[in-house]
Amino acid sequence: MDNPYIDNNSIRTFSKDIDPFDLVWHRDKEDRIIKVIEGSSWKLQFDNELPFLLEEGKEYSIKKMTIHRILKGDGDLIIDINKI
Repeated sequence: MDNPYIDNNSIRTFSKDIDPFDLVWHRDKEDRIIKVIEGSSWKLQFDNELPFLLEEGKEYSIKKMTIHRILKGDGDLIIDINKI
């Protein structure tokens, strides 16, 4: 399967037309800080937790090897990813 997003350096875009089944549970190999540039009603969910709304302009920390997924919202989701 191809990635369900488009990367442009640190900017990642998830299309409004993405199939929600392509947004799978996964883990990353490094800590990340993501900043939401654009997106309406998209959510982030960590394993064994309820999903929460991603808000434009806010930053979220994802620790390495933490199981998580994105849940589709309205419009495109554009995030800036800073690997730390």
